[in-house]
Amino acid sequence: MNGVHLTADLAGCKTNHSLMTDAEKLREICIELVAISGLTAVHDLFYQFEPAANEDAGGVTGTVLLAESHLAIHTWPELSAVTLDVYVCNFSTDNRSKAQQLLEGVISLFQPASALRQQIKRGSMGVINKAA
Repeated sequence: MNGVHLTADLAGCKTNHSLMTDAEKLREICIELVAISGLTAVHDLFYQFEPAANEDAGGVTGTVLLAESHLAIHTWPELSAVTLDVYVCNFSTDNRSKAQQLLEGVISLFQPASALRQQIKRGSMGVINKAA
């Protein structure tokens, strides 16, 4: 189950602000970016929230299930913020560069003023004893 989990917290997103409030458009672009990165989408679900008081539109929460694991995205248009997760396992091949390409592709959509990126190595405990 060796893998990598990449996260990004985006702030000051002014470019493509409409993507933060259009679940179907965001879904289409995420599916396209998954394909471009060389990962395999197997299913997806994107949910459009109702707008908060005094807001024009609500944010979007979406996930693309990958054969390799998942992409998750959450938008806060009222804060011009987006959070991202890309997790891939490296069971049969090393998918780290594909995960990085996908994360950077999504980040570039919003051109944030700042982006806090984090990387977590998953499955580092090695072989699990089945008797445990």
